[in-house]
This record gives sequence, C-alpha cells and structure tokens, in this order.
Amino acid sequence: MEIRRGGMRDVPTIMVMFDAAVAWLVANGRPDQWGTEPWSADPAKVERITGIVRTNDVWMAELDGRPAGVIAVGKEPPSYVDAADEPELYINLLLTDREFTGRGVGGALIAKAGEEARAWGVGLMRVDCYAGGGGPLVDYYRRHGFEPVRTVKVKEAPVQVLSQRITG
Repeated sequence: MEIRRGGMRDVPTIMVMFDAAVAWLVANGRPDQWGTEPWSADPAKVERITGIVRTNDVWMAELDGRPAGVIAVGKEPPSYVDAADEPELYINLLLTDREFTGRGVGGALIAKAGEEARAWGVGLMRVDCYAGGGGPLVDYYRRHGFEPVRTVKVKEAPVQVLSQRITG
C-alpha cells in the first residue's frame, strides 16, 4: 500500500467512493447513515467534500496503483463538535473504497493521521462518526485506539465524537 498526498484532483475519485459506499449501505439495509441517493448527484454534498479537501491535509491510499481510501485531517473540528481545550488533529474524512474493505486501508490511514499529529506536535487526535445502526463505526474506531467522548445530534442522527491521545 502506498499513501500519497491528495488534493483537489482527487475529488472525483472521492465522490465515486462515496457513491459506492451509499449503494452498499442501502443494499445492506442501512440507508440512515448517508441516505439513498449518490452523493455525486447532490451539489451540496459535492461542495461539502470539495470544501473538506480544500481546507484539510488529504492523503490517498493506493493498492496496486488504484485509489483505495482517503483521509482528510485538519486543526479544527466540524461546526457541530466543540473545539478541544488544546491543539488537535481532527479527522474530517475517512473513507475506504468498498472494493478494498478488509485490507487494512482505514487502519493505515489512521496510522498516517497519527504520524501527522506527531509531526504537528499535538497530543490529541479526534474523529466523529455515525453512531446509529448498532454502532459498527464506533466499534471500528475503538478497535483503532479511540475512546468515545460524547454523542451529538446532527440533523437528528446520533454522531459519536471519539478521541485518542498521541504519544511519542
């Protein structure tokens, strides 16, 4: 696996990943997380992702030369999450292409975020995720060293904020 710096040129690829994730969620009876329609068909969602890519450090994971996942990290959380009492690295986007799930892509990207936090000299890394549907995303982040901090509501959906201390 290679992890390279991403940027605006990757937005179309990221939107394809989102569309595949939405289709998978719907096919598996979990439309509550991201809806039922392709994100690439919604200008507001395209602009949201474009804004994240524009204002964050983006890293793309590639397997066999093909895009396998993306992470976007920044120094500020989204508007629905309270600011931390200390400098932090916030994961504003983490997505693995459905074709590459189960191959360690997300874990490698989270490890990359930890490296970035160390390089920035911050001791806190946070992320948020959809907490509904039995909490599989919360469990995923817990397996990668995060601990739940608080749950917030975003458009009536439960969203879990998690944190991880960065050492060394």
